[in-house]
Amino acid sequence: QVQLVESGGGLVQPGGSLRLSCLFSGPTFSSATMSWHRRSPGNERELVASISDSGRKITYADSVKGRFTISRDNAKNTVYLQMNRLKPEDTAVYFCSAVRLSGLKVIKDWGQGTQVTVSS
Repeated sequence: QVQLVESGGGLVQPGGSLRLSCLFSGPTFSSATMSWHRRSPGNERELVASISDSGRKITYADSVKGRFTISRDNAKNTVYLQMNRLKPEDTAVYFCSAVRLSGLKVIKDWGQGTQVTVSS
């Protein structure tokens, strides 16, 4: 059983910061690739950032490079998304996901999503 529980979303002014957290409940976090996606009204889901199990391979969408930072703490089974210098176009529902192995299968799990609203 795997559950992803997100927190940290909310309302922030342009230029402000938020840190999203995703708690992974299960035995295989340290071997899972973790990602953040977002979706806003009228747009398709977008990959924001991903981080490998070791933390050594990290990718970002061009739209957030230099502003967002993904990190993980394997001891706490948690992945973070630090969001700085937020813009109104960052407004979206942000989803945490995990890709892991279960037996011979590759499984992707999703969190419930957390709303981020950037507005003055």
